[in-house]
Amino acid sequence: MQISEIRIKLMEASEDRLRAFCSITIDGSFVVRDLKIIDGSNGPFVAMPSRKLTGHCQRCSYKNHLRATYCNHCGVKLQIDSDVDSPQKLYADVAHPINSDCRELIQNAVIEEFEAELARASEPGYQSRYDDDFGDDDMGLPAPRRSESRQGSEAALPSTETVLFDDNESKTSGPKRPHFMDPQTREKATSEDDHDDGFGVGIF
Repeated sequence: MQISEIRIKLMEASEDRLRAFCSITIDGSFVVRDLKIIDGSNGPFVAMPSRKLTGHCQRCSYKNHLRATYCNHCGVKLQIDSDVDSPQKLYADVAHPINSDCRELIQNAVIEEFEAELARASEPGYQSRYDDDFGDDDMGLPAPRRSESRQGSEAALPSTETVLFDDNESKTSGPKRPHFMDPQTREKATSEDDHDDGFGVGIF
């Protein structure tokens, strides 16, 4: 395993022992965030990202943090375990090494980068890279060009140009126009109606 990148976010105004947050990139393809650098009795050490453990409410089965006094959903007072003297684990690691070699590798690399970040923080114009996104640029994927995207959007828009039809062309190529729109046909139909005034001729 190779740690290809480490990003540090210093916590200068922290009142507890928390010194910084950290993110590590493993083999250039996997990122673990929210590692903590904490002051210990023998110097700073690295704590893996963790979450609070939860338990179910005896009334509504809603999940609450362990050792909570009341349920956050229904408000009932939660039952306390009878075995209070036994130690209770309140946190669980989200990601953690499974052997000592991996733990020492992460610990040494993070502490070394933490000391280097402290030195960079004293320089003018310092800015942390911890909050920068791990986007397509970091993975080497080319971003779409603006001209192509604009051409695609313009092609998708309906055309606003006015289309003019030729009467002769419409008669030959397309469907015929209605006869009432053609003045010659309308006059011819009117004249034929005038000649047919003798209704009932030939009926005896």
